[in-house]
Amino acid sequence: MSQGAFTVIENEWIVLKDGTRLAARIWMPAGADADPVPAVLEFLPYRKRNGTAPRDESTYPVFAEAGIAGIRVDIRGSGESEGVIDGEYTPRELSDACEVIDWIARQPWSNGNVGMMGISWGGFNCLQVAALKPPALKAVISIASTVDRYNDDIHYKNGTHLSAQLSWAATMLAYQSRPPDPEIVGEHWRDMWLERLENEPFFMEEWLSHQRRDAFWRHGSIAENFGGFPVPALVIAGWADGYRNTPLKAVEGMPAKAKALIGPWVHKYPHFAFPKPRADFHGEAIAWWSRWLRGEPNGADEQPQVRAFILDGVRPALWRESDPGYWVAKRKWSPPEMLDFAVGPDSALLSGSGPRADGTMLLRSPLDTGTASGEWFTLKPDAELPGDQRVDDAGSVTFDSAPLVSEIVLLGQPVLTLKLASDAELANLCARLVDIHPDGTATRVSFGVLNLAHRAGNADPQPLVPGEMVEVRLVLDACGYRFAPGHRIRLALSSAYWPMILPPPADATLTLDLGSIGLSLPLLGDHDRIDVPEPSNPDPLPRYESLEAGRAERVVERNLAKGMTRYRVVEDTGLNRHPGNGLACRDIREETWSITLDDPLSVIGQSRWTCVVEREGWSARTLALSKLSCTERDWIIEASVEAFENGEPVFSRSMEKKIPRDMM
Repeated sequence: MSQGAFTVIENEWIVLKDGTRLAARIWMPAGADADPVPAVLEFLPYRKRNGTAPRDESTYPVFAEAGIAGIRVDIRGSGESEGVIDGEYTPRELSDACEVIDWIARQPWSNGNVGMMGISWGGFNCLQVAALKPPALKAVISIASTVDRYNDDIHYKNGTHLSAQLSWAATMLAYQSRPPDPEIVGEHWRDMWLERLENEPFFMEEWLSHQRRDAFWRHGSIAENFGGFPVPALVIAGWADGYRNTPLKAVEGMPAKAKALIGPWVHKYPHFAFPKPRADFHGEAIAWWSRWLRGEPNGADEQPQVRAFILDGVRPALWRESDPGYWVAKRKWSPPEMLDFAVGPDSALLSGSGPRADGTMLLRSPLDTGTASGEWFTLKPDAELPGDQRVDDAGSVTFDSAPLVSEIVLLGQPVLTLKLASDAELANLCARLVDIHPDGTATRVSFGVLNLAHRAGNADPQPLVPGEMVEVRLVLDACGYRFAPGHRIRLALSSAYWPMILPPPADATLTLDLGSIGLSLPLLGDHDRIDVPEPSNPDPLPRYESLEAGRAERVVERNLAKGMTRYRVVEDTGLNRHPGNGLACRDIREETWSITLDDPLSVIGQSRWTCVVEREGWSARTLALSKLSCTERDWIIEASVEAFENGEPVFSRSMEKKIPRDMM
C-alpha cells in the first residue's frame, strides 16, 4: 500500500536460521531501493495485526516520511509469527532479534544501520539485545523499561511479591491464546493456533520458581554490566508509572551512553500519554535516529544527561488530564545532595540536628492497608493511579513535618533508614513519602517496599530473629516533586500494602526504634529550567470503528460482617474493527483480589480474560483463567484456557501446581 512518501508492506516474512518465519509489518520510505535508509526495529509479542496497530500507525508513518524505515515484528509464537513463545526475554527471543537485525542490515534498501526501540517489553528487549552487541545495531530508545529485572519489573520488588505478577501472567496467557490472522498465514492458521494453545507456558510457574535474585533474573539485567553497554540509549519513563527508576539508573550506570527523559506520564508513549504535558516523541526520536543511524551532526548527542518534569502540588483525581509542574535539565547528573529528616520527641518529622524521639512504637497494619496504592504499572490516569493517601494512612504510622516555610524540590530516590524488630521471622515494610496539602489532601510522591528477609540483599535472604533489632535501609522510588510552602511532608510506614504486595505467612508486629528513623530526600540542586516541545498533533492515535463500547471499573468492597476485603478490576476494550484489514478485536479483563483481615493465608487472586478476534463470517474466542492462592509453605497456581471457533469448542487445557514459598 503506497502513501506517497512511503509504502506500507502489511506482511513480510523474515526466515530465521531454524526455518521459523517471523511476521513483519514495514513502513518503507519512497526511493529506499535507490538511496538506502536506516531502519528501526520494534520486536514484540503484542500482535502487529491490531494489537499495537494504533500506536504503530501513529509513529512509523512519521519515521518513514523522515526517511527512516519502520520494522514492526511479532516475536516467535505471537501474532502471525510461527512457533511457540518460551517466556520473557529468553535467550532464544534475544537471539531471534539479533537475526532480525542482521536481516534488516542486509536488505538492499538498508544503509546497514539499525536502531531498536519500544515501550515495556520492547523497551526491555532493546536494551538486552544491544548488550549482545549485534554489529548493525547502532542506538536504542527504551521507554518504561528496566535495567534490573528483579527489582524493577512486575514480579518482585525488594523481595516482596507483587500482585502484578499474577496479573501479568494472566495477561500473557490470554494474549498468547489468540489465533493468527487467516488472511496473513493462510489455511494452516488453525494448526498454528492449536500448537500455541497446547504448548504455551503459564509464565508464573517459571517466575515463582525464582523468588530470589538468581541467575534467572540477572539474565537480561543490563545493570549487571553497565560498562559493556555498547550503544547510545535514550531512556524514557513517566512518574505515574511503575518503571520510573530506570532513566536515572541508566544515566548513573553508563553516563557516556545514556540520556534520560522523565515526564509525568503513565505507561504510554510520550506523544499520547497522560497526564499532560506530553512530549514530541516523534521529533525526539527522529533526531536521535538521524544522529546515530546516518551521522547527522544535529546536537542530539549534546542534550543534557537528564531532563525531568517536576511535579508541583499534584492532587489525586478521578482523571488526571494534566499535572502541574515544570521541566528542568541537569547537564551532568551526579548523586544529589540529600536533605536529612529525623523523628523528633513529639513524633514530628524534623530537619537538621535537633533532638530525636526516644522509645519505640508498635506497627501492625490492617492486612488491607494499601487499597489507595493504584496499579503497579498504569495505562490510564484514572483510578489506576494512587488515590488520596488518607485511606492508607489510617493503617500506618505517620510522621509529619511542620508546614514548610520555603519550597523543597526533589529529584532522585529518597532513602529511609531505621532499626526495627519483628515478632515473626518474615515481615514486609512499606514506606511512603506523602505531600500533605493545606486542606489535608494527601498525595503519594514516592514509595518503597521491602521484604525484611531481604534487608541485606536479594540473592541470599535471611529470616529475622524474632525480637532482635536490625538495621534497615530502604531506597524509595525515584521522584521529581516540589513541596510548596504551607505543605507538610509525611513519612508513612505500614507492614502491609495490599493488594499491590502480598503478605508473608504470618501477620507480624513490628517494633520501631523511633530515634533511629532517618529520611533523606534528594534535592534538585543546580539545574536549568527548560521547555520540552509538545507534539504538534494533539490527537495522534488513529480512530478505529467502535462496534461495542468498553468500560473500566475499580471497586473496593469491605464485608464488615465477614471481615473480608475485595478489590475488583474490570477492563473491557470494547469491540473495535480496523478499517484497513477488517479484523475486529476485544479483550476483557476481570480480576479480583480478596483477603480476610485476620488471616494472611486467605489472600486469593483470580483473573479471567476473554479475548475475541473476528471477521465477517469467522470468529475465534478464548477464555483464560488464572488463580493464585497460598498455604504457609506453598504458593498454589492454577490456570486454564478454553478456545472456541465460531462458537464451537476446539480446545481446553488446565494446570495446577504448588511451588514452595522461599522466604516471602
